[in-house]
Amino acid sequence: MNLEYEPVIGLEVHAQLLTKSKIFCSCSTEFGMPPNFNICPICLGHPGVLPVLNYQALEFIIRMGLATNCLINEKSIFARKNYFYPDLPKGYQISQFENPVCENGYIQIENDKKIRIKRIHLEEDAGKLIHDRGNVSLVDVNRCGIPLIEIVSEPDIHSSQEAFLYLSKLKQILIYLNICDGNMEEGSLRCDANISVRPKESKKLGTRTEVKNMNSFKNVEAAIEHEINRQIELIKDGGKIIQETLLWNAELNESVSIRGKEEAHDYRYFPDPDLVPILINNEWQVKIKQSIPELPDAKKNRFCKDYNLPIYDAEVLTSSRELADYYENVVKVTYDFKTASNWVMGDVLQIINEKKISINDFSISSQNLGQLINLVNKNIISGKIAKNVFQFMLEESKEPEEIVKERNLIQITDTSEIEKIIDEVISKSPKQVDDYLSGKDKIIGYFVGQIMSATKGKANPQMVNDLLLKKLNKNK
Repeated sequence: MNLEYEPVIGLEVHAQLLTKSKIFCSCSTEFGMPPNFNICPICLGHPGVLPVLNYQALEFIIRMGLATNCLINEKSIFARKNYFYPDLPKGYQISQFENPVCENGYIQIENDKKIRIKRIHLEEDAGKLIHDRGNVSLVDVNRCGIPLIEIVSEPDIHSSQEAFLYLSKLKQILIYLNICDGNMEEGSLRCDANISVRPKESKKLGTRTEVKNMNSFKNVEAAIEHEINRQIELIKDGGKIIQETLLWNAELNESVSIRGKEEAHDYRYFPDPDLVPILINNEWQVKIKQSIPELPDAKKNRFCKDYNLPIYDAEVLTSSRELADYYENVVKVTYDFKTASNWVMGDVLQIINEKKISINDFSISSQNLGQLINLVNKNIISGKIAKNVFQFMLEESKEPEEIVKERNLIQITDTSEIEKIIDEVISKSPKQVDDYLSGKDKIIGYFVGQIMSATKGKANPQMVNDLLLKKLNKNK
């Protein structure tokens, strides 16, 4: 980390809304369709057509604004953002400039740091250019008219790590609200970063550059770190930062200049004459606010309070709404909150990550996992046997009690039976007995291992330890 200069970063995040139709027409938003399939005269901007706003898209942006502590403007207008590019059939993009739907919000990242949100506005997406067909470029305009919200932060971010945390929190909120799937690889979530550096003590902002084409959180962090270092080295060498737009090349780990950075006046914004102003009254805001689910921070705090979980556990369990729901369904069956947390964070997440599936596709139901935990707590099976039962549950999709009975895995709690096995192990291990009596306490692990092996892991571990020590200590 360079101690002489302070990075100043603002992020522009585009999130595709989970509507079934486009923002101003009835064309489908389905991903992966053949090129130029989901199109009509409206999203292509043919003469004489009139756009009609998708009501659900407007409701979604209000939900996001309320969830990020924004002011919702009572009156909002659409504008035409004029620029000419092959993937923009109309020659302009319908967006918002003055009077966006949402303004002046914030979210909190680690250490309760607030990152202010300048604005969130609605706009339509452009098409896509395909450059891998030899000497020609092809245009796919399926994405034209896809509804987006653009979330513009204030320049409150001062490291690539903070940018990562901010973007992660935004994605988490979007998914919790069920208004965006957060898939960066499919273009559902895109991020551009405005980056500048300045001397540590200075309050004046430096010349900024904009970095585009970052299609993963890892690439966002790497691109920002690279650009910070590039600017600092350039200044140190006596060079001058040029305001420009850069394209990030993840394979080469470098940025490439593609054009000078545009300003608002370059786009010649003016109000769209075909779209009436949006009017959002307080009654509608209240109704939407009431429909917002419990958000990640509130859920995390509740998990700590209601289930007495450490902060780390609560953060992991609430990382997704579905995972949090799964955990809460487990603890409806068992009151052992911490053990339930350990199982979900450990064994369950391990399988999910290995198979690259979501918790919704996990084969063991929350009820069955809760029952498995109860079997251990009731001393019906041991913790070690529970791990084996878990594997059988993955393979057979049976209830844990059924598996335990079928495979005769019920824990041995009969004192006389355990004592008999302990006596046999001690009689066959005279050297280990002498080692223990001479003060080598760690040898206890050997005896326990032999006993558990002889009982195929079914002996109650606490009873084994108590009875074993009692017999060994008789000889002291």
